Amino acid sequence: MMKQKEMQNPDIYREAIFQSLAMLNPVKLYKNPVMFIVEIGSILTTSLAIHSGWTHSGEAAFGAMISIWLWLTIAFANFAEALAELRGKAQASTLRSTRAETTARLVTPIGFSHIPGSELKKKDQFLVEAGEIIPTDGEIIEGVASIDESAITGESAPVIRESGGDRSGVTGGTRVLAGKLRVSVSNNPGETFLD
Repeated sequence: MMKQKEMQNPDIYREAIFQSLAMLNPVKLYKNPVMFIVEIGSILTTSLAIHSGWTHSGEAAFGAMISIWLWLTIAFANFAEALAELRGKAQASTLRSTRAETTARLVTPIGFSHIPGSELKKKDQFLVEAGEIIPTDGEIIEGVASIDESAITGESAPVIRESGGDRSGVTGGTRVLAGKLRVSVSNNPGETFLD
């Protein structure tokens, strides 16, 4: 729910417009060779259209139309790129805040205790069950679970994670759909996938 609000925030669109205008700078656009060539073509056709207009040539209208289409192509491509980047940052921010608010069941010698997920350190072990959010990155020590990683990967189908194989890693901020896991934390705070 919170993710949708952040992604539809009008401020993101305003910021994307400003970023797309800043991306018109040829130095920045040089990193994207296709759009850089389109911008060079836009500059050339615009200058030819202006020159044709001064000399009262009949080609001025055609050159102006081509120039407009090329500039619109660049503007929309830059806007789409800026919007995708800002939405990705908003989603990562939402996942980080969700992860920070998540409570972890830390395994202790006498059982387990509830602590904030942000306090988990490397080599700590925690338990997670169906319906819970995984508080931080780690390796599965025990158990099998179906995990919804769509917030990270965009893949709508859940994945199966289990101990002892190449599919034993879990990412903080993902949700366990079915199963129960015992996980060993693989990173210290600030070194996770989302950080």
